Amino acid sequence: SPSRGLGDVYKRQAAGAPTRAWSVSLGGFDTHANEASAQSLLLANVSDSVTRFLSSLKASGRASDVTVVIYSEFGRRVKANASQGTDHGTSGPVFVIGDRINGGMYGDQPSLSKLVDGDLAVTTDFRDIYASVLQNDLKSDPGQVLDGWKGRVNLLYK
Repeated sequence: SPSRGLGDVYKRQAAGAPTRAWSVSLGGFDTHANEASAQSLLLANVSDSVTRFLSSLKASGRASDVTVVIYSEFGRRVKANASQGTDHGTSGPVFVIGDRINGGMYGDQPSLSKLVDGDLAVTTDFRDIYASVLQNDLKSDPGQVLDGWKGRVNLLYK
């Protein structure tokens, strides 16, 4: 669960572990049937876990040291399938959260009237977001990690 994983990350971060990047995952999102209730429970789990994690960081005075990136390895189709679910699609949201990030929507809202083969059109490449976090938060060269990738998202840092 992300709660246990984020709790472990918090403990290690609070103890001063020198690790600069952590990864926590939650399975179960590969739902293709009766999706509404499963997605509701899964997203509530993510929301609660991230809220507790960020609250703990704020209480410890370390909130400005952390940027959280939440993403899915796949998007979902727009149209429901015959099993009251959706199949894999090409576009999905990415959340970048932290005390240093100015909130808001970055990139363009995908249009439901301009689908590409039944999928939302990708309006922001994930590599642009990843490169921006690598450069701004980890002070790493995104070109080395992403094979020369030049794209960036202008995340507004406080």
